[in-house]
Amino acid sequence: MKIEVMKSKIHRVKVTEADLNYIGSITIDEDLMIASNLIEGEKVQIVNINNGERLETYVIKGIKGSGDVCLNGPAARRVAVGDVVIIISYAILDFEEAKTFKPSIIFPDETTNRLKSSF
Repeated sequence: MKIEVMKSKIHRVKVTEADLNYIGSITIDEDLMIASNLIEGEKVQIVNINNGERLETYVIKGIKGSGDVCLNGPAARRVAVGDVVIIISYAILDFEEAKTFKPSIIFPDETTNRLKSSF
């Protein structure tokens, strides 16, 4: 049996830009991607703390060290600059493997979107 489990989580980052006229997706600072074990093109769920919106999109690598978190395309209508979001990805694992799997969870500073702690 296979089950879906949380693989990566960026807990509470501030949206720095919302670009309606971009192709689509979410641009994330490369430092945050590395720390949370996300890769470019990976499907993610975005949970908006400010308005309760949930959406799915894919990751685009942002400039390393920039603190950028930009919702692009139609997703830009579901956030406002300054909103706080949680970014989550999932993996499908064998049931037994899932019991010992440890997700990558990071807690960036909400003001700067720079990494402050992880586990």
